[in-house]
Amino acid sequence: MRNIKLILEYEGTNYHGWQSQAGTGRPTIQDTLEAALKKLTGSAHKTHASGRTDAGVHALGHVANFPTSATIPAEAWAPALNGLLPVDIRIVSSDEVSEGFHSRYSASGKLYLYRILNGPAPSALFRNFAWHVDRRLNVNRMKQAAATLLGKHDFSAFRGSGCTARTTVRTIRSLLIKRTGGLIDLWVEGDAFLKHMVRNIAGTLVEAGLGRFSAEDVAAMLRSCDRTKSGRTAPPQGLYLVRVFYEKNNTV
Repeated sequence: MRNIKLILEYEGTNYHGWQSQAGTGRPTIQDTLEAALKKLTGSAHKTHASGRTDAGVHALGHVANFPTSATIPAEAWAPALNGLLPVDIRIVSSDEVSEGFHSRYSASGKLYLYRILNGPAPSALFRNFAWHVDRRLNVNRMKQAAATLLGKHDFSAFRGSGCTARTTVRTIRSLLIKRTGGLIDLWVEGDAFLKHMVRNIAGTLVEAGLGRFSAEDVAAMLRSCDRTKSGRTAPPQGLYLVRVFYEKNNTV
């Protein structure tokens, strides 16, 4: 059997996240991709992804892999699938990888972007691609609060309900915040993330930017390991999975 790796870009607006919800009637990225694979090859293929995404979340570099006996050349899977997929899902690239490669278990880190539209008026164009916050945010306060989250910690205070992770210890390698006009971008890189972790961090940092929390407050939230102590969950449409990282020997 061959092992094919795909990098996907998608707009999550019309989907209930990545994970298959067969029998519910809810469209997901996984179900849509697997339906296209069946059309292309004539047989069912089970895909494995680098992680789940929530309903409405977008991706620039979601990774999936699947075993197959089909003889389609590795680089030809991307254009062939793009001819069958809806326009809001695209395969950026396709490669053949080692048998031991797994999109999730071989990953060494992820990079997320959370985008905020900060201004008095909502946007017709960004309504599905950013969180509109009408009160002006103090980016310096957000940066000060973000600095307290860097490093290896127990992130239970930023863990969504229903999270099934075996450990809540994660490492945030970088957390950068940049304002460009009315857009504020939060770039978060870590070794792995808990359910809703990035959205909970984004919501908390926005509240810091509004003056509701200080950097000391956010540090205390982290130490508390209590989700009820931290800020709101930011809405899904501002979140993008940008890239999944792998060690070189895990990708070929």
